[in-house]
Amino acid sequence: MTAEDLPRVLQQLWGLEGPARPGPKPTFQLSDIGAAAIKLADTDGLGAVSMSKVAAALGFTTMSLYRYVDSKDELYVVMLEQAFGQPVPVEPGTTWRERITAWAVAFRDAIRRHPWVLQVPITEPPLSPMQLEWMEHGLRAFEDTGLSAADSLSAMILVNIYVRGAGALSVGMTPDAPEYSEANRLYVQRLAMLADPDRYPTIATNLQSRPAADFDVDYDADDFFFGLDTTLDGIEALIARRTTR
Repeated sequence: MTAEDLPRVLQQLWGLEGPARPGPKPTFQLSDIGAAAIKLADTDGLGAVSMSKVAAALGFTTMSLYRYVDSKDELYVVMLEQAFGQPVPVEPGTTWRERITAWAVAFRDAIRRHPWVLQVPITEPPLSPMQLEWMEHGLRAFEDTGLSAADSLSAMILVNIYVRGAGALSVGMTPDAPEYSEANRLYVQRLAMLADPDRYPTIATNLQSRPAADFDVDYDADDFFFGLDTTLDGIEALIARRTTR
């Protein structure tokens, strides 16, 4: 395979693009297009992103945008490349759990900054430079654990799936938001009214046994680390089985 076999957007991101297309010299960089699209998505959601709106934000025609990206799917690649940025470095002397925890937290924080990333269709494994940087750092977290290359990849994907799922539960609600406490109060009141102890005894018992403030509608930091630690406990058990054979 040669660079010409790659989608054009990957050729550009990797600096492998062949001869320039006919027409005027490009006015913008892919980074300009990505920044404009990200601003639209951050403000009004992924549904607000279209080739025409991105072109308008940059001050040129929709057809001109096609000199840079061939489709909305390619535009998404550029957006994701910029939205996540650089992964956290793998710190020397740390344990595999510390390394993958730092990776997972950085991934979670990127989702919180740009929650629309969860709505971008996943049509193929990552191939852009920054996505491969994240994959590289995720895999390096499992170095020296005794896991095979295949097991390390599966473990990284498992953590990725967990973080994405936790992110999906918490999108739009953060404890610092002014509407958070009111939404939580209403939820607890409504749950107490609807969760009849005869029909939902376990929910009713759970609700009665904890302060209303702890019965959050948000998947908060404690919930996140409980789930992450439980996920890592499973991976640790796998490592133990692999290394005792």
